Amino acid sequence: MEQPIKLQINGRSYMLNVGPQVTLLHVLRDYLGLTGTKEGCDGGECGACTVLCDGESVLSCLMLALDAQGKNILTIEGLANNGELDRIQEAFVEEGAIQCGFCTPGMVLSTKALLDRNPHPTFEEIREGISGNLCRCTGYVKVFGAVARLAGTGKPFSDK
Repeated sequence: MEQPIKLQINGRSYMLNVGPQVTLLHVLRDYLGLTGTKEGCDGGECGACTVLCDGESVLSCLMLALDAQGKNILTIEGLANNGELDRIQEAFVEEGAIQCGFCTPGMVLSTKALLDRNPHPTFEEIREGISGNLCRCTGYVKVFGAVARLAGTGKPFSDK
């Protein structure tokens, strides 16, 4: 049985009617048309559906929409400011950390959560911070490089 809920997503309030089993991922994609959040495995394994919930990265495929009430949700669509890419998005582009792009929204949001809590992470902390996001294209080298550059850590790998 559907029930009314109020969600705060990307700074906007939404009133919706959802069933008790509806995930945040499906609300974002199917109810609100915010398709930047990707559905990969739909089981919490790949990180493609990562969003920020009160500043922490969460897998929206595992979070019920009902549990998202009263929390500030940030999706990739809410990261850019007045049409300008966020510095994280810019670094991913400049470092060539985007291949097919499917994992990119989740990677970017995991990076934001990491840098918000620790602006200058070590290489190991960067590795840990994006460990929940799988990429089948880049081998992570360029993603890791983009995050390291933002962190001021320098290049994580030599050019050998």
